[in-house]
Amino acid sequence: MRVHTRRVIVIAGIVALAFAAVGVLYLREYLGPDDPFEADAITSAPFTSLTYGIQAFLWWDNGDAGKHLDWVRLLSFSHVKQTFAWRDVEPRPGEWDWTQSDRIFAEIARRDLSIIVRLGQVPGWARLPSQRAAHDAPARDITRWAAYCSKVAERYQGRVAAYQIWNEPNLSREWGDSPPDPASYVTLLAACSDAIRVADPAATLISAGLAPTGNNDDTAMPDDIYLDHMYRHGFQQHIDAVGVHAPGFSPPEISPDSDEALQRWFTFRRVEDLRKIMLSHDDAERQMAVMEFGYTTEQINPDYKWFSVTEAQQAEMLERAYEYAIANWRPWVGLMVLIYLPDPSWREADEEFWWSIVEPDTGIPRDAFYKVANMRKVCGGFEIPERESDSPVAEGRAPAPNCPK
Repeated sequence: MRVHTRRVIVIAGIVALAFAAVGVLYLREYLGPDDPFEADAITSAPFTSLTYGIQAFLWWDNGDAGKHLDWVRLLSFSHVKQTFAWRDVEPRPGEWDWTQSDRIFAEIARRDLSIIVRLGQVPGWARLPSQRAAHDAPARDITRWAAYCSKVAERYQGRVAAYQIWNEPNLSREWGDSPPDPASYVTLLAACSDAIRVADPAATLISAGLAPTGNNDDTAMPDDIYLDHMYRHGFQQHIDAVGVHAPGFSPPEISPDSDEALQRWFTFRRVEDLRKIMLSHDDAERQMAVMEFGYTTEQINPDYKWFSVTEAQQAEMLERAYEYAIANWRPWVGLMVLIYLPDPSWREADEEFWWSIVEPDTGIPRDAFYKVANMRKVCGGFEIPERESDSPVAEGRAPAPNCPK
């Protein structure tokens, strides 16, 4: 009798669990998952969440590159993004110059950092004559473009943390002054991706970061529309992470749905809109990489001055942005690349001058540098606690800890 009772209880328990499982499936099907961004779906993430990176300009070194990489260590960052411009490594057809890139790799290795290589900036000889004035333009011969991707990957096999293939192709100025063309970008992406896969099969590939914009005309295409078209042309088969940009146009906590948001694209959380596009294309398993984000302190150019912040606000906003990402975007956002450690040649007339966390002309760190250096950092299960401004690390009397690579 006791055995029979026990069996009844076990069977009842199994039935209850079955009904519970069906209930969960029902809720997920008809009410949606608890997490609208499906963080649990991430598999084989290429980056620890979060991975802290910063864009630098190390190519033409006038004595600043080593200092800037030492700053990366002081920030407790692990990754540096650097453009390996095609025009610099192959200035003339068939003439390859690795002088600067070899030096950069040596400096990176000396400090136990990782490098993200951005590919693009087509030389004049490889463009159509009408495209020479553009910031960037697709090559007229895609096989020459693929050869450049292959050459870089062959030379630095196993030494590159990830490749970013192009930048902001949804802007005409980055697409030969022609209207943005997602299908053509996917063709360019595929050629470069295939070439890298042959030369360095283990390489991590990231699609171009897209510019947040409200324009939808011959000069620009909104990032959400462009990303949707990229999916419709199968771009995801060519990359490991989806590249996005997170605009620093408003406080980081403001939702795109909020009345405080002037436009959806105007928010740091615009990234969440782009994640939902990934989900709509059944691509929940793939991680995102924020390839640019920051806040400008612009004081001159009216095109940027109207959304600029003070230096103190820049510092505060950056810390709040990281804290928001830690709390809400893990693990579906992996790499986050801050802009910038500056090109020392920038001057006040240059837009980039005001986004930098270091004064480009004097080399004096801004408030944002110290705030970012001292804020807490969370890298998977590892945490670097916030440090006081008078701590030995903050004052440079002790080595700064880094997140595990």
